[in-house]
Amino acid sequence: MKHFKFTPLLKTLIWGTESWQISGVAGNETLAEDGSSLNTLVKEMKGQLVGEANYQRFGDEFPLLIKFIDARQDLSIQVHPSDEIAHRQGKPRGKTEMWYVMESAADAKLYNGLKMKITPDEYKQMVAEDTICDALAQYPVKEGDCFFIPAGRIHAIGAGCYLAEIQQTSDVTYRIYDYKRKDKDGNYRQLHTQEASECIDYCVKDDYRQQYEPKKNESQLLVECPYFNTAVYDLDEPMEIDYSELDSFVILIGLKGEGALNIDGDEVSFKAGESILIPATAQSVAVSGSIKFLETYVLS
Repeated sequence: MKHFKFTPLLKTLIWGTESWQISGVAGNETLAEDGSSLNTLVKEMKGQLVGEANYQRFGDEFPLLIKFIDARQDLSIQVHPSDEIAHRQGKPRGKTEMWYVMESAADAKLYNGLKMKITPDEYKQMVAEDTICDALAQYPVKEGDCFFIPAGRIHAIGAGCYLAEIQQTSDVTYRIYDYKRKDKDGNYRQLHTQEASECIDYCVKDDYRQQYEPKKNESQLLVECPYFNTAVYDLDEPMEIDYSELDSFVILIGLKGEGALNIDGDEVSFKAGESILIPATAQSVAVSGSIKFLETYVLS
């Protein structure tokens, strides 16, 4: 098989909805068109699917989780641990992730990182006083904005954001603040103030956005990190992408428009809202049509 499309897992949450496009998270695995789970495909195909170095690194677990997030309300202020801290806390791994804004309401915003220097004690005091948002960098967002969220960075998606999220295969989240919001049973959602304090990166940056200049018909690198590399393409003319030297699977995530892919002679339609997994054995992909998409893979 030269490509895999999966049936998304749709989740309704207190703040909106998530579509898990490609997932190997235990209990939340997406299924391919033939009914095989993602992790079953990894076990059967091994390095032919994910790349030899990636299979040595991750074994039978697929290393990325791809989501579409539709925020109708603000998500909680939260943080994720690094792999090292997650291991100390008894979790299998941490979480580094990125966001690409696909659509947004006129007043949509999000939080990413600290805008002022605070200590761990000041953090706990601000959480107790419901003022932690005052310490966070807030950004109005629009289509095409990109944010990198390494483990340890406080963040939150705001109401009116519809975005693609690429992350490590992990569901570990430490909730810091939830706006005094109650669940359907009338209870406040659990906070993880102490666990979060052990994870937070208290460094302050001038700007937490990924800077790039949108261009047509070429690859533009958005994020390069130990867990994934991601680029964006905005095409209105044919392009062939050479993967012959890449020892990794590739995921293409449709953002806007529609087109077609020729994967080593295997033709498949491709449109906004779809995510396609291309095995590491693929040599090239020819893209046609008018389509904007993300490309992500892992270098081990």
